Amino acid sequence: MHPPIRKRQNTATFMFSRSAGSAEVEAVLSKSRFHLDIWLSFTVQNWILDVCRNAAMFVLPADWAPLNRPGFAEFLHFLYNITAPLILLKMLERSPRTLPRPAVNLSIITIVMGTSLHLVADSIIRRLLLIGYQLHLSVRDNPVMKDLKPSVLMDTVELLFYYDNTVGHLMWYIPLFLVLFLFFSGCFCQRKQEERIPAAAWMLMVPNAAYFWYLITEGQTFILFIFTFFAMSATVMHHRRRGLVPDSNGLFMLCSFSAALFLVAVWVTLLWNDGILRKKHPGLIYVPQPCAVYTLHLCQSVPI
Repeated sequence: MHPPIRKRQNTATFMFSRSAGSAEVEAVLSKSRFHLDIWLSFTVQNWILDVCRNAAMFVLPADWAPLNRPGFAEFLHFLYNITAPLILLKMLERSPRTLPRPAVNLSIITIVMGTSLHLVADSIIRRLLLIGYQLHLSVRDNPVMKDLKPSVLMDTVELLFYYDNTVGHLMWYIPLFLVLFLFFSGCFCQRKQEERIPAAAWMLMVPNAAYFWYLITEGQTFILFIFTFFAMSATVMHHRRRGLVPDSNGLFMLCSFSAALFLVAVWVTLLWNDGILRKKHPGLIYVPQPCAVYTLHLCQSVPI
């Protein structure tokens, strides 16, 4: 008598646990909402501490701070290095999907290292701009570099730009796009609960898409961006087979990425026949940097 009774109890316990787990999953899916505070903080931080940092580097007078001390642009970069990891961690905490902790920790640590490396290199490059360095030319083609003595200093300057444009950007943007994709992978709800983009999200979409355009062009992250976008699209198709669709946060990210790609296409079309910028950006993928466009077409009339 005892074995059948115990077997029935185990079966009932298993069924109860299974139904409880399903109810928990449904509860999580039903709680999906647009995270206005996260996306507002993300957008404001990016525009003030990242985009305005580059603008300040060109526009503000050089005598606002001694050249051997951090200036206003550097202080904005300091703040970005602190706020960006906090916002990304908060973003991942809101994800209903349990994410691998080692991947999250490694991504945040790498972002901090990449932004710190970029801060140091950017500070020195700003000083080079003040003595006439032109970003639309390579290091060896710059007039201010041709008379540099001893000539071995040319290799030092090239190493500086390598840390800024290659190592720093890769350590910064690869984990950034990884975190965004990990967050997106949890932004799904059941098909019967399909959501629409709220009005607040539409208001944030324009500045958010414009920042992604800046990230692609100035950061030269087109390959990373397009691979992330393809991975997001593949995730959507995979979840549709399971009866899940993107929630309001997922739709907001998809629309922002799509709008950013459109802006990049317009940007490249307008500068397609610029021979100097093509020499600066050789290769199959031609995406001019806004700072290079500034020093080429605007900096002659607006002194740094």
